[in-house]
Amino acid sequence: MALAYSIALLEVNNLAPSLMVADACSKTANVRILGIESADGVGQCIKLAGPVADVQAAAERGMEIAKRMGSGAIYSVLAAPLDITVQLINSKPVMSPLLGAYDNRIPKENAMATTEALGLLETQGLVAALHATDDMLKASNVTLAGKEKIGAAYVTIMVRGDVAAVQTAIEVGKATVERLGGKLILADVIPRPHADLAKLLP
Repeated sequence: MALAYSIALLEVNNLAPSLMVADACSKTANVRILGIESADGVGQCIKLAGPVADVQAAAERGMEIAKRMGSGAIYSVLAAPLDITVQLINSKPVMSPLLGAYDNRIPKENAMATTEALGLLETQGLVAALHATDDMLKASNVTLAGKEKIGAAYVTIMVRGDVAAVQTAIEVGKATVERLGGKLILADVIPRPHADLAKLLP
């Protein structure tokens, strides 16, 4: 990585809020998402690269979004990081046997850009998440994009489709979680995910 480039590191609580923040950061300034790494718990580290002023602006926007969602967040900007630090930041994903998932979501080079909206429903606990998923898929013309776990019983369900269908599905999912007495972390829609974010998705 050229020395003119810097890296911003934002740690945001939970996966769904992290995806929302990463999307906003990408749309704010000339930055590239290097990945989102889990600390095997609530904290998710969003890694952004670009010119120092851009990563600073993107990180500050990310903090605003995280606070608006009520998610805990911190950030730091590394101006012209050392090569060894860059290697550490860009570490290869490691499989977590407990979660059955990789700890580091990195961009897939062959991922196709999508114009579909992305719906995010995150709960703590599987019962409400799985029941809500079934209700969402029955209630609206959406497809299941993935189920992700980050530990501590946090589960993120992702659905795709046109904006209206995804909004309907997420409203149905949220109502199901609340009806069942589940712990809702986030229920939201990204109408048009940034191409960098799309490369991180399942």
